[in-house]
Amino acid sequence: MLDKPAVENVVILGLGLIGGSLARALRKSGFASRFIGYGHREGSLKRGLELGIIDEYTLDLDEAVNRADILVIATPTLVASRLLEQILPRLKNLQHSPVVTDVASVKGSLRDTALRVHGSMPPGFVLGHPIAGSENSGVDAADENLFVNHRVILTPVEGNSSGAVELVRQMWLSTGAEVVDMEVDEHDAVLAATSHLPHLLAYALVDALAQSEASEDIFRFAAGGFRDFTRIASSDPVMWRDISIANKGALLQAIDLFSDQLGSLRSAVESEDADALYETFSRAKVARDQFSAILAARSE
Repeated sequence: MLDKPAVENVVILGLGLIGGSLARALRKSGFASRFIGYGHREGSLKRGLELGIIDEYTLDLDEAVNRADILVIATPTLVASRLLEQILPRLKNLQHSPVVTDVASVKGSLRDTALRVHGSMPPGFVLGHPIAGSENSGVDAADENLFVNHRVILTPVEGNSSGAVELVRQMWLSTGAEVVDMEVDEHDAVLAATSHLPHLLAYALVDALAQSEASEDIFRFAAGGFRDFTRIASSDPVMWRDISIANKGALLQAIDLFSDQLGSLRSAVESEDADALYETFSRAKVARDQFSAILAARSE
């Protein structure tokens, strides 16, 4: 718990799982005095008020921007770009501009939107991405501990104010997260391979099997491995539709890399090439074991 709030008002644009969890976590840490929600779905905002996640809400974007010390865009990626187009012109007329940040899984599309609308990177717009989530969505799933011991990636760019970057860094640190910096394009390439592609594969596998004539038996007798791998196919389809489009370039590269590897495996199975199969599986096991060790060390 902080000795005193770092800011007065944090305004959350989009009160879903991530936005709601951030508000809960920041309230717990004492980072801000007041939390205000903004969105188009008044039902979610009212529910956030009932749950004590926010103190009040508004349906007026001008009011949301004017009252914010920190403005967090916590909407699906494509919606975030459209919101940013509306927010940036409003900042030019304010004597005290809020620090603006986001939680989107793709950074390049928002950077490009900011450059197109503003002409240069606004000093107070800091791109961020918490590597945390759940297959559950909506404000009712908000969890004050969602970010504890999870990484948040900030992608500061030329033109950003060091003070704005530091304020966003302290905001995330107060949630219990580990904060790291990364270049925008590197972030999008890494996330395409480690997050966006696995979600795409999970959706594709479940969809393909669901359309099989044997789908009833397939799902009835599916074991733990299938359950664990396909769990993420229960994630929000709107969010992942937007991510797939926004990170198109990096995701296509990841899909092509995987497709080549899957093709090689298919050939090995078809030709009963035991050596090729064993070598592939062995390399993968070593890599996965190393990843497990990294995760274990991080949690110590």
